[in-house]
Amino acid sequence: MPPVLAGIADRVRLVHPFPSLLNGAATLALALLAGAGMPVALRLGLSMTAIQFSIGALNDLVDAPRDRGRRPIKPVAEGLLRPGAARLVAIAAAVAGLALAAASGPATLVVASAGAACGYAYDLRLSRTAWAWLPLAVALPLVPVFAWVGVTGTAPGASLVLVPIGMLAGGGLAVGNALADLDTDRAAAVPSVAVRLGRRDAAGLHGAALVGAATLAVSTLPPGASVGAWAVVVVGGATLAAGVVTLARVGEGSRGGVGRLGWQVEAVGTAILGIGWVLALAGSGLVAA
Repeated sequence: MPPVLAGIADRVRLVHPFPSLLNGAATLALALLAGAGMPVALRLGLSMTAIQFSIGALNDLVDAPRDRGRRPIKPVAEGLLRPGAARLVAIAAAVAGLALAAASGPATLVVASAGAACGYAYDLRLSRTAWAWLPLAVALPLVPVFAWVGVTGTAPGASLVLVPIGMLAGGGLAVGNALADLDTDRAAAVPSVAVRLGRRDAAGLHGAALVGAATLAVSTLPPGASVGAWAVVVVGGATLAAGVVTLARVGEGSRGGVGRLGWQVEAVGTAILGIGWVLALAGSGLVAA
């Protein structure tokens, strides 16, 4: 990559583009399944993306002292961006994201604010503890709720099944994230859940949570789910499994990029699985799409 493009890429990492854009894309897809037109779905997707950008920028700002020398590069820690610039991005993205959510009404703003609060709690306190899995476990089930409430003003009762599925998946992904960073966190004396449990136990907990989420998702698919919904669920489950296997095979001293790739594949698989479940719900007759 040319130096100029590499420098831009290093700075863009401030907003954690992969999880931010993935959450935004999933929200857009879920909003369309809830019956939104493209303008509303795009607005809700942009709202989610902006909120995630804010959480990512704050994370880099708060963690800058311990992130020096990490790979991939952290822009504030390495002096590529000033703390004031990161602070401005975090505030502006939060304001933009919440304003876009508020356009769908106060209930949508409340859900968006709850999700943002989970991210900020992770950034400001819990990321440096063994409880780092909790914010994502709480926040992940809010993604489909945010999309559905943003379109219809309410969440169907049948969607409550997504709460335990999302909590298992969110907790598993959080442990997987710590597992991917285990060697770096251990060297920096960061007491993450993976550091505290050790690689073997963390990998077992991570796999059990994600397998449990996938199993629960498949076993609770709404009656009469279409072939298309089943196909999406199967693709999501297979993608999730591929990520789990990749991350589980990362051993001591392995390249961090392999573990990070495994975690990213898991995250994509989780998003596809959730979209498949909601697709089945939308076509089941249990709610008005």
